[in-house]
Amino acid sequence: MRRTCAALALAWTLVPAAALAQDANTVVEQAMKAAGSAGLTSVTYSGLAANANFGQSRTISFGLASTSIRSYARTIDFMQPASRATGATLPPAPRGGPPPQPGIFDQAIGPANPAWAQQMQIWATPWGFLRGAAARNATVRSRKIDGVSYRVVTWSPDQKAPSGQPYRLNGYINDSNMVERVETWVEHPIFGDMHVEFLYSNYQDFGGLKVPMRMAQRQQGMETFVASINAAQANPPNLTQLMTAPPGVTPAAGRGGAPQPPAVVASEKLAEGVYRITGGYVALAVEFKDFVVVLEGGQSEARGLAILAETKRLIPTKRIRYVVNTHPHFDHASGLGPFAAEGITILTDDNNKYFLTQALSSPRTLVGDSLAKSGKKPKVEGVIEKMVIKDDTRSIELHHVDDLEHSDGMLIAYLPKERILFSADFNVPAPGQPVSPSIATLIENIERLQLDFDTHVLVHAPNPDRRMTKADLLALAKGGQ
Repeated sequence: MRRTCAALALAWTLVPAAALAQDANTVVEQAMKAAGSAGLTSVTYSGLAANANFGQSRTISFGLASTSIRSYARTIDFMQPASRATGATLPPAPRGGPPPQPGIFDQAIGPANPAWAQQMQIWATPWGFLRGAAARNATVRSRKIDGVSYRVVTWSPDQKAPSGQPYRLNGYINDSNMVERVETWVEHPIFGDMHVEFLYSNYQDFGGLKVPMRMAQRQQGMETFVASINAAQANPPNLTQLMTAPPGVTPAAGRGGAPQPPAVVASEKLAEGVYRITGGYVALAVEFKDFVVVLEGGQSEARGLAILAETKRLIPTKRIRYVVNTHPHFDHASGLGPFAAEGITILTDDNNKYFLTQALSSPRTLVGDSLAKSGKKPKVEGVIEKMVIKDDTRSIELHHVDDLEHSDGMLIAYLPKERILFSADFNVPAPGQPVSPSIATLIENIERLQLDFDTHVLVHAPNPDRRMTKADLLALAKGGQ
């Protein structure tokens, strides 16, 4: 009798799941029919677009600067799957800087780029989403947003996150059977499970295929891409040509490609207890009487771990108390996770404190990194104009950089005893390239703060790498190298 009841209970639990799958199939079939995408294997569309400077803008969150993409065109081959987008770019004009120069946008995503951070750009399109849902065990539920009812279809791709967890897409289908919104989550070294949304509106008919005239993408709630579409074609006959880069152009891969092997970590002694760590973004390890301070956490988790390991090798008997984040651009904050995982306090400009605290505290179920495994919350302190770290042996001054177009949350570090200045993104240009206007801003701040130094340590080492001085910096300002 017990076995019979258990079998009946199991049967009843399976019925709703089967019904949901059947309902999802029906919803997807209706949406594909409404969109005219039942026989769609490829699509091309064009118009105007803009790409926000996500993670690199003057203000790190919201108010992002955007690069316009004229003659924007994108072609997707769902059979590979692969995508290619092209256009002519015009970056935003920096305040006080030279006029921006036009460029070329040519981005390719293909089978050689299997990471979900790239592939989601294909499967989160309205047609890709429905195609993926039809091929997998999709489910459906009802949800109301601002009084509007949606059928939310959910499915998972074949890829798995670094943590081993499956990715997930949710597609919001309205009462006209159109996909209005697709959301997914992707691992990110700062945001953890980064929320990515694709928004579609004002569908129009192009030869039987329904195409949204407005496409937008949001990452962590910030609009990072928008396109206004004015032409489209289903299954274009010149697909091979559209998917091929023109001669002399190397398409740029999207984010999330295969990681590059880490550079060999090395270090040099600049002064007693002060070490310059190379092999990536340059860091400085500074020994105090009872603790250590690291300047710059690096551009990735791998680099952060390498800096930690080298610092511990150089100064094995003292704990690392602080890591200084020069500014919150993603390539300078992505190595902070390993430090937070060890309970090391992050020092950053006060303009960045809230951003880094919230971002590094977000759920990290997909990342599988050291911070996720530690279960710790970051400790972040903000520097308001100036902070001095000192004891009987030495001091480090951290200063906010005023009136900098590159970032409103930039710190420079100064070691008065050793006469060392440490800075990020005030770079030595490559031969033949112009000197950045930010060099003049740095010198203005140095004069304002009355910082006198001999050695200038740059996070981005000059090429070829060499010891830099105050005289070198002043020469840069005059246009020399």
